[in-house]
Amino acid sequence: MLRLIPASLLVFSGLIIIATGGCARSIVVTPPSLDRLESIAQPIMDAERVPFVMDTFRLSLNGAHQHPSSGLERRILNHVQETRLFSALVPLGASQVTPAEKTITARMTFEETIDPHSGPTALKGFLVGASMFLLSPLIEMDYDYSARASLELERWDGQIAHYEARSSGTVSYNLFGATPIMIDELKGRVTEACLTDLVNQIIRNSTFYVASSAPLRASPARTITVNARTPRMSGAASVVNPLSDAPTP
Repeated sequence: MLRLIPASLLVFSGLIIIATGGCARSIVVTPPSLDRLESIAQPIMDAERVPFVMDTFRLSLNGAHQHPSSGLERRILNHVQETRLFSALVPLGASQVTPAEKTITARMTFEETIDPHSGPTALKGFLVGASMFLLSPLIEMDYDYSARASLELERWDGQIAHYEARSSGTVSYNLFGATPIMIDELKGRVTEACLTDLVNQIIRNSTFYVASSAPLRASPARTITVNARTPRMSGAASVVNPLSDAPTP
């Protein structure tokens, strides 16, 4: 029966199978993305909410300092906005609050780690090429991405709360499945899981941020020491001779 099937049809079918199998991919994120921000158990009145001010934002990639993108900062602020804990969100570099106003000062650190497994990927790519792509559906390649977010929130009275969240993910793909979209999807899922966990920690500590939780710290009084100026006298005038009564004629 096989003799009746043209060789070209067999080759074409084989190429279809290889291409279909080669495009397979899967993404696994740990921990899995949690439900988006749960509602706050105790609603906060508008009078109790204070501004959230982004003071510093540091970003690193594989340990190297990076210039943080406005897109990532906006994504973080959007997550914070959804908590409805704060009256306003002030981005990095902006100044929209008065010094005497109660505020929450935020210091953010976001660390990204990427591991494309360059060595094993190169070896597997060589094997795929040597087999004329016949092994592409059978050889799996991995790309790892992890994120760690640290947030320090300082209350107006000097009290500080620390939060930290981690997430990681791996995308497994075959030769023809490696695309920039795939990498962006992995980063997006990992970042979402990390930020969701971080903000849920803030929600659970919501009583820390209400305006009535602490009085406004008084500004330290400035004191100035004033020294009396001592008049400087010349040498001739420094000696005072007592006056004697003139003789009566």
